[in-house]
Amino acid sequence: MKTLNISFIFKMLGIMFMIETLFLLLALGVSFLYPGDDTFAIGISCGILFGTGLLFFLIGLRTNEHAAGRREGMLVVTLTWALLSLFGMLPYYLSGYVDNVTDAYFETMSGFTTTGASILTDIEALPKGLLFWRSLTQWQGGMGMIVFTVALLPILGEGASQLFDAESTGITHERFRPRITQVAKRLWGVYLFLTALLAFLLCIGPMDLYDAVNHAMTTLGTGGYSTKNASIAYWHSPYVEYLLALFMCVGSTNMTLIYFLFNGRFNKLWKEEETRWYYAVIGVATLLTTGWLYFKGLAGDLETAFRDSLFQVTSLISTSGFMTKDYITWGPFFWVVALLLMFVCGCAGSTSGGFKMGRFVILVKNLLNVFKKQTHPHAIIPVRFNGHVISEDNVNRVMAFAFAYVSLMLCGCLILTFDGVGFEEAIGASVSAVSNVGPGLGACGPVYNYSGFSDLSKWVLTFLMMTGRLEVFTVLTILLPGFWKQ
Repeated sequence: MKTLNISFIFKMLGIMFMIETLFLLLALGVSFLYPGDDTFAIGISCGILFGTGLLFFLIGLRTNEHAAGRREGMLVVTLTWALLSLFGMLPYYLSGYVDNVTDAYFETMSGFTTTGASILTDIEALPKGLLFWRSLTQWQGGMGMIVFTVALLPILGEGASQLFDAESTGITHERFRPRITQVAKRLWGVYLFLTALLAFLLCIGPMDLYDAVNHAMTTLGTGGYSTKNASIAYWHSPYVEYLLALFMCVGSTNMTLIYFLFNGRFNKLWKEEETRWYYAVIGVATLLTTGWLYFKGLAGDLETAFRDSLFQVTSLISTSGFMTKDYITWGPFFWVVALLLMFVCGCAGSTSGGFKMGRFVILVKNLLNVFKKQTHPHAIIPVRFNGHVISEDNVNRVMAFAFAYVSLMLCGCLILTFDGVGFEEAIGASVSAVSNVGPGLGACGPVYNYSGFSDLSKWVLTFLMMTGRLEVFTVLTILLPGFWKQ
């Protein structure tokens, strides 16, 4: 195994830090537009981030990008999310609105990973520049900072491909014909257009421009940060709820297929087996929840029961975490439905977190094949996905991922309960953190937050959020001794 290309790692981190400064400058501009006491903190953060980025870039200036491999890609991706959260927390901490390093880092990591779990007890007390930065972290994290950087830097060559593969989610990536930088540019073009479209549509409704832009970013990023303490329930608007439910579905659908949809290839979206399963699960879960709420008298009329069910089911399965109702009051039946939705989540290649529907489909089909072989032991029955045979190696990889994914949740739950967190909260928080959903169960449910957790529990959840966002294997592989052997 060859030596790690440290210079490449420094150069890429430097580039990403300098690019991230541009986003912080946007937040700085908003703080000038809506004057508050956060301007100085955001300005200082810009200087620190850009200075560090320039230093890292100069250290790695003479690197050979062609010497970068998968190990460098995994390290750059992991360090990017960890270090950007460190620098991204500075506006919270320096402004004094979050005076605890643990809380500030938790809030920022939750933003970049699009988890949406928060330690803030009064969101509306934050100045608008800081709230805009909070939403902006989720918008970036949705599509991925690495993909954004690759889109801007065609000079990276082979290095770009390594970063794209290490950061992109799912079991497979629907490839375009052009080079990898063109893939990233087109995905970000679709993402930007959808965000602008949703912001416009929200402005037509009850939201002002500021709230519309913030919620458009956190909806397409499937993150769920809101500018209001009551989240989407603040507006009491069926128009907003139906609109956001639609765009949460869009955000959690494979973005490559959305791109093909814009190019007139409508059949490509529905021919995708993962997409059909995804929307079927949403439909079944919505109907079950609607019936439960209506016949149990937990919602008023049938339309309200349907709307509440559709919004909350979509919010959970897309890992957005927006809230219009406290689903904890809906009873244990929906808690189980919620945990299942939080586990499976959206499609590969989308902005959502979670296990991914594609992997779930493969597991189900493989299980059915096992049943068939009980009566036909000599039959060769391959797993098919989108009409193609999935190799045994890929099936085994999905099964290994499922084991690692569940193990991560159980380990998180074990540590949380050891730290004094209740069992219900520990289960909900662990599943929510690994799947990047946000709200959990009990005291970390949709109308509560994570401020009551100890520092140890918050750091555990922070690690789970990052590991889940980077598809588990990326982070865990780095922790193995074999990764570092020459």
